[in-house]
Amino acid sequence: MNIALLGEDVLRQTAQAVEDFSDAGLAAFIAKLKQAMLAAGGIGIAAPQVFDPRAVMIIASKANERYPDAPDMLPVVMINPTIISCSPEMEKGWEGCLSVPKLRGLVPRHRQVTFSYQDEQGTEHCLTWQGFLARIFQHEYDHLTGKVWLDRVESMADVIAEEVYFSRLQANR
Repeated sequence: MNIALLGEDVLRQTAQAVEDFSDAGLAAFIAKLKQAMLAAGGIGIAAPQVFDPRAVMIIASKANERYPDAPDMLPVVMINPTIISCSPEMEKGWEGCLSVPKLRGLVPRHRQVTFSYQDEQGTEHCLTWQGFLARIFQHEYDHLTGKVWLDRVESMADVIAEEVYFSRLQANR
């Protein structure tokens, strides 16, 4: 699967709700989406990032080369996610994106988010995440609403080359 890059129209469109959970093509697509995310070293991915208009995203936080401090969790497939509430407290944190390669940005996000989603069988779930997992959720959810992290940075001074980000990370260890 090819990753859509900044400037591709699909990254600026609102994703379409999934209605048919019995479609065998949905399960096959989700398997390929997971594979694309892992192959690229991502900790989350949304369908529009692979040129698919459906409201599907996967979050799979795991320490890797791109995110050495990420907490480990099993992948969670989220279909038709909806934000229920967000904490008023905001936190800035560094983000990267498979669709915005070679850059990192200091992005303000809600510290906590409560959301609902459907799993691959269409069963509805509700979760509350905070900290880094809330950040990943909001980042991937943005892809379903036609936004990228660059839309959220407060200043271009908060955007740096990924190479600089990693050298700073190494220096601080």
